[in-house]
Amino acid sequence: DVAASAVGMDKAMFHVLAQAAGIPRVQTVIVTHAEWRANPQEVRDRVAGAIGYPAFAKPARLGSSFGISPVPREDDLGAALDLAFAHDDKALVERRAMGREVEVGLLGDHDPHASPLGEILHDSDWYDHEAKYQPGGMRLEVPADVPAHVQDHARELAVRAWRAIGCSGLARVDFFLEGEDLYVSEINTIPGFT
Repeated sequence: DVAASAVGMDKAMFHVLAQAAGIPRVQTVIVTHAEWRANPQEVRDRVAGAIGYPAFAKPARLGSSFGISPVPREDDLGAALDLAFAHDDKALVERRAMGREVEVGLLGDHDPHASPLGEILHDSDWYDHEAKYQPGGMRLEVPADVPAHVQDHARELAVRAWRAIGCSGLARVDFFLEGEDLYVSEINTIPGFT
């Protein structure tokens, strides 16, 4: 419905609701453009204290990797946030997850069916726009080559994310997998789902 789709499109709002539901996420700082303009040093201090580096900066309400930048060092934060704020007045800075990118598709209503875990494989440094949309930029391996308990946990977390925002119909939950630790990256709803 409208509320679930809005939350799915707003990564900052989803982050808050996921935390409230006990869904694991990588460490994240939400920053508004007004905060950045008023006191960039306070934002830098918050990011350094809560996340550290390397990190990623991204617009809160955009997809397809538009406006996302890697932030390897604190000196790179300003340019990364400026790019994010060129697309949105709210941004996220997230700890860079050093692992695999996996996903679960969901279909249904109150008790959705969760697909097998799929893994996104690509040769780029990170899953950027070109890797997503250029022919041969990525491939999806289903099922992902992971232990059964990781597969089961990912499907359980995907259903929890679905229920946390009140989804129905169709969605995809994206994860970072570090070792056997899963972190929900985002939930993709309609519109915005690819």
